[in-house]
Amino acid sequence: MSFLEIIFNRLREAADEPVLQEIREGAVVSVSGRELLVQVQTAREFLRGAGLRQRDRCALLAPNSIRWAALDLALMAEGIVVVPLYARQAPAELAALMKDSSPSLVCCGDGVLRDSVAQTWPEAPRRAIFDEVFAGATPVVVEDPLSLAANDPVTIIYTSGTSGEPKGVVLNAGNLNHMIPCTNDRLDRLMGLHEESDRVFHYLPFCFAASWILLLTCLSRHGVLVLSTDLGKLGEELKVAAPNYFLNVPTLLERVRGKIEEQIKQRGGVAASLFDKARTAWLRLHRHEARPMDPIWLAVANALMFPAIRKSLGPNLKALICGSAPLAVDTQLFFSMLGIPVLQAYGLTETTAICTLDDPRAVVPGRVGPAIPEVQMLLGENQEILIRGPNVFPGYWNKPEATASALQDGWFHTGDQGEVDDAGNWRIIGRLKDLIILNSGHNIAPEPIENTLLKELPGAQQVMLAGNNRSFLVALINVSPGGAVSREDVEAALAKINTGLPHYKQIRNFHAGKGIFTLENGLLTANGKLKRALIATRFSDVIEELYRKPHA
Repeated sequence: MSFLEIIFNRLREAADEPVLQEIREGAVVSVSGRELLVQVQTAREFLRGAGLRQRDRCALLAPNSIRWAALDLALMAEGIVVVPLYARQAPAELAALMKDSSPSLVCCGDGVLRDSVAQTWPEAPRRAIFDEVFAGATPVVVEDPLSLAANDPVTIIYTSGTSGEPKGVVLNAGNLNHMIPCTNDRLDRLMGLHEESDRVFHYLPFCFAASWILLLTCLSRHGVLVLSTDLGKLGEELKVAAPNYFLNVPTLLERVRGKIEEQIKQRGGVAASLFDKARTAWLRLHRHEARPMDPIWLAVANALMFPAIRKSLGPNLKALICGSAPLAVDTQLFFSMLGIPVLQAYGLTETTAICTLDDPRAVVPGRVGPAIPEVQMLLGENQEILIRGPNVFPGYWNKPEATASALQDGWFHTGDQGEVDDAGNWRIIGRLKDLIILNSGHNIAPEPIENTLLKELPGAQQVMLAGNNRSFLVALINVSPGGAVSREDVEAALAKINTGLPHYKQIRNFHAGKGIFTLENGLLTANGKLKRALIATRFSDVIEELYRKPHA
């Protein structure tokens, strides 16, 4: 049975149960399995009326919503290739992606997005808004999805373009048929004998591969997926959703951790002292350096403090799931100290979002778990991770040379550096293309150092190191719009982290500015990653000045 047939059957079983919800202005909008299938059928009839046929392409440009999910299912059920796009991406970039994928139809969430497409791409094909797509009469019969062969394309998801031009990753039915059972297996292990429906909160855009895989996984299992509609109200929406688990990026978890620590620090007194002692004890325990009093401090904190913190994050929370970038080990340990395990995943769009998943029964902090079933992973030259398996994509859209470069002798060359322990748990070190090579010949993976500095600067959003063909490293620091980072703050942070680094990895100078990297100025990808080459070019004068000044 295909992944799509499994989802349709699940929605029929949940005919009178909620399967998807949206939080709007504090109120919950819900659809049952039957209601979602009716929306799917309504959209399918619109698509046929618009003249779309199997293997045509349709761009989907809208924020997350119940109707986004319904249209996505409708397109796949008709055998139409979905091209999901990020609604907040720069209009010129969106136009370039649409021109590349040449859709027969562009479906937009509202008139504003439709008009934006018209302005940046006047020659665009027909543009329809969701109100048109779902305006048809209520269908009498809900049809089964078309049968898809394993090699039938399902979607084209564009990479973020951190190191160059975005590429359209084609994923086929076979990729999804393998992945959805794998993610379900891990969630079954997490939930155990849990008899009620899973409750899952979700805020990451469905146009990103991992986010989309979670959507399809949730629709295929006994659960309710609750969609955020306002990123500025995540805390409030999380309380309404009261989830068992949800997908995160490291940035959010770092912020949550920082907020908790700051609140306890402001309380001061016995509470702050107990928390500090318990945290120190927990870290020593992880390093196998426990002292006699450490279990006592942890037991007291577990009795008096940690339950309240867990409740504030979610009374039903069993785990946090994290991906997209490396998570600091001490942040993962922080949440596990509170009794909330963080399960990490590693993967790329080209691997149907996932290669490894933490087993909830054996989480190793700092690692991203073992390879999922039937997926082979090994280390190539320069510790590059190579992957082979049914999750690997068939190729890039209209880019045969890029496909041939990425897929060699049956192995996908990820461009990521990693290492694996004896138990098969992987750790991601960095990106090969991001390596900084000093004129001394030292090779430096920048991400671990950047993440360490970022942790010491709560008011900063991103840090990028520079130093190729130079004698030392310098840092560009992007201060968040609502944050504050003084020169003294940075100097104190550098003094702290440089002490523990070899001389060639120490940061000798820096430039900090508020909002210097943004999605709008083209220096961040749609999911907030640095466009390193473009930043280096745009800030070349600043970087030159850093090397002319005395070292920080």
